[in-house]
Amino acid sequence: MAENCTHDCSSCGENCSSRKSAGLKKEPHKMSDIKKVIAVVSGKGGVGKSMTCALLAATAQDSGRVTAVMDADITGPSIPRMFGVTERAMGSENGILPVVSEGGVQVMSMNVLLENEAEPVVWRGSLISGTVLQFWTDVIWTGVDIMFIDMPPGTGDVPLTVFQSIPIDGVIVVTTPQDLVGMIVQKAINMATMMNVPVLGIVENMSYIKCPDCGRKISVFGESGVDALALENGIPNVVKLPIDPELTKAADKGEIENLKNNPLKDYLSKILK
Repeated sequence: MAENCTHDCSSCGENCSSRKSAGLKKEPHKMSDIKKVIAVVSGKGGVGKSMTCALLAATAQDSGRVTAVMDADITGPSIPRMFGVTERAMGSENGILPVVSEGGVQVMSMNVLLENEAEPVVWRGSLISGTVLQFWTDVIWTGVDIMFIDMPPGTGDVPLTVFQSIPIDGVIVVTTPQDLVGMIVQKAINMATMMNVPVLGIVENMSYIKCPDCGRKISVFGESGVDALALENGIPNVVKLPIDPELTKAADKGEIENLKNNPLKDYLSKILK
């Protein structure tokens, strides 16, 4: 037990015996069926975390796995837009039903509950964390082989709630090449380690741009340090994604599932081994 323990495990990240025995994991909805849960995390915003989550979900669904995305970024939800989802979520006396994309991905996000997707969610942390937990306990997820959770950036209330309350099988960490981002990503890795959740891999987004004339890779944001970061932390499965206007175009148009060359297609099979 930590020296300054308050006996409130809900706000604690210590790996003491008291927290482990506290039974904080929440059961999903009684009608849900979810086999595997992977959280997509980042130390800061603007690194392409949601894009990575959407690409992983799209390729998982395309491979024949029943896939779901829980958008835990309550104040900055973008998953519905990427999947071209515009309808609102419906409910019954049994629970809330996720919206299903054209390709069959089950989606739950704050933006499928709002009348206007541009309406801001001006809530305090406890209410936001409670809503994310309801996405797990009150939504009926049907026959899901793999669920991806698009986490908000950082190591605050929502990541802590998800790690403590939902049985996470592993996390994918998203970063970009800058040294500053690498330092912040280390915090996300350390948090996952504290919570006994394995880091399955690292995705370095915006790693380079390919010259359209000669094909040479140009490191716009400087040389990558992701391999050293992965080696230092014993993390397998590193992948470096280029700056690709086609990815942005597909996301903006809600056609992420129609992307012909999903750059994470082969990566998914590696992290699921």
